[in-house]
Amino acid sequence: MQIMGIVNVTPDSFSDGGRWQGEDRLAARIDQLLAEGADLIDVGGESTRPFAQPVSEAEELARVLPAVRAVRRRSAVPVSVDTTKATVARAALAAGADLVNDISALRHDPKMVSVVRDSGCRVVVMHMLGTPGDMQLAPHYEDVVAEINRFLAGRIAWLEEQGVDRSRVIVDPGLGFGKTLEHNLEILRNVAAFKQHGCPLLIGHSRKSFLGRLLGLEVAERDPATAVVSALLAGRGVDILRVHDVLASRQAVRLAEALA
Repeated sequence: MQIMGIVNVTPDSFSDGGRWQGEDRLAARIDQLLAEGADLIDVGGESTRPFAQPVSEAEELARVLPAVRAVRRRSAVPVSVDTTKATVARAALAAGADLVNDISALRHDPKMVSVVRDSGCRVVVMHMLGTPGDMQLAPHYEDVVAEINRFLAGRIAWLEEQGVDRSRVIVDPGLGFGKTLEHNLEILRNVAAFKQHGCPLLIGHSRKSFLGRLLGLEVAERDPATAVVSALLAGRGVDILRVHDVLASRQAVRLAEALA
């Protein structure tokens, strides 16, 4: 199981908005993630919290590219760029990023698939009901696990038609992206079901609001709960955990694996 550390270079992220802006703070964050043993680093320049407003292409580029370059100067660890914009993805890949993490599953920008196809990079395909602006208004499913799997199967088939091999795809059921508390719990209870596509599975549960609702925790208090979920996911087929606190999740996973 790999641990993906998060670098949000946004002023309005739900968890750490504004904390890593500025060259010194950004460098400190990256050094921290590397010291804690991050296997990958995910760089995002546009908040995807519920009801977030989009930012311009130019602004996102100005946020993301310095972060990608800062990681690459320090380490060969794979870098993921968290974006739905083809221009941002292309520039980030040219700056040294290795994979694209697209919460829209390449539906937002029709040019994104050519960036992924032509670069040969890996791509994270995530399920989201609606958009960040409306996804939490009234999410409804008859069978949340089955419906997410149908969506993921459809996007993988479409990517293959566009010339992107399945071996380059990572799937993410999208915890918190158009899901209620019970939907998120159902996804986690049945997480192994998302392995049916033959692709690596990524779970992004870190500091999410469902943890706060379940346990009555503010965002800053959710790292222990995040680590508990990380431990519970160990051995269930999850390949990548996307988290803010890399050290806590790594320790939790190691302990769970030792006790298994």
